[in-house]
Amino acid sequence: MSATNRAKLIGKLHTALKKHYKPLPAQPARPLLEHVLYGSLLEDSSSELADEGIAKCEQEFFDWNEVRVTTVTELSQVMSRLPEPMKAARRLKSNLQAIFEEFYTFDLDHLKKENLGKAVAKFERMPGMTPFVLSYTVQHGLGGHSIPIDYSAMVIMLSTEISTQPEAMSGKVPGLERAIPKSKGVEFAGLLHQCAVALKKNIKDKTARAVLDQVSKGSSERLDLWIASKKAAKKRVVKRKAQEMADADAKGSEKKAASGSGSSKKSATAAKQPAAAKKAAAKKTAPEKSPVKKEAAKKASTSKKTPPKPAKKATATKKATAKTAKKTPASKKTVSKAKKATKSKATKKTASKKTPASKKATAKKSSSRKLTKRKPR
Repeated sequence: MSATNRAKLIGKLHTALKKHYKPLPAQPARPLLEHVLYGSLLEDSSSELADEGIAKCEQEFFDWNEVRVTTVTELSQVMSRLPEPMKAARRLKSNLQAIFEEFYTFDLDHLKKENLGKAVAKFERMPGMTPFVLSYTVQHGLGGHSIPIDYSAMVIMLSTEISTQPEAMSGKVPGLERAIPKSKGVEFAGLLHQCAVALKKNIKDKTARAVLDQVSKGSSERLDLWIASKKAAKKRVVKRKAQEMADADAKGSEKKAASGSGSSKKSATAAKQPAAAKKAAAKKTAPEKSPVKKEAAKKASTSKKTPPKPAKKATATKKATAKTAKKTPASKKTVSKAKKATKSKATKKTASKKTPASKKATAKKSSSRKLTKRKPR
């Protein structure tokens, strides 16, 4: 789309919004930090609910540092009346954490004195800073010209063909700040936000659909087609995920079945193999020993073969006995002499015992001889 046609459509949208909606009252003077936090709650929500959420945070918590350390669930309970309390609480907590890590304080008014580009660059680095919150902070807190566009407002831009789908993905509408002057930027943003919130709350809102049809004919029909296609796309995504889960389960069951059959076959073949084949297979499959383990095994085998060394005490006693034996040779001589003396005494005794018996025998022989001589012839 050319810039002139887009500018014409944006002008028609502004005039249609003026007919059906009233401008919002001017926002009170707030510190720069509170503009960031208010924008975090205002995204895709009405200004009344955003004011209520900020007031509850100020009442329930001591300061913004306590809000920073509070969990998202507790914050969502405090801001339960918002359309999407979990998302709003997450944006609020994330922005507070990022500001504290960037500046180590919650006083950001010094950024108003700096260059606008530098301040915007610092805010853009924050992870929870959405395009809507950044534009709202620039418009209301830093005095720049930037019209905040959230998801609900982008639906209006798409249905009226002011923006295309790729442009909507970036969160910005090119040429919007040129078509709407800075003096009317706050008014246009407030009117557009009212229409977008009403259309999000009730997709069949008559005033919001009248605004769309006044900008370009057939906008409400395109909105219905877009919503239907979105629902169909959601259904397709759900079906695809369910199919992927089913396929994954089927593959897992097939793998389990294959592994079970393979293990049963292996067990059957292992049962049929003889003991010798099992041993050979075990030797083949056994992992090779590392060189360190081999050396340890060699040392163990050599230690088993070689007998243990005798104790030092035993060797010392043996040496002592050998020395004493060498030093006493006279004792051996005395022992040999004693043995010889005992042997000579024994021979003398035996000789003395035998002499009277021999004498008796000789006496008997002589008497017998005498008797024989005296017999007559």
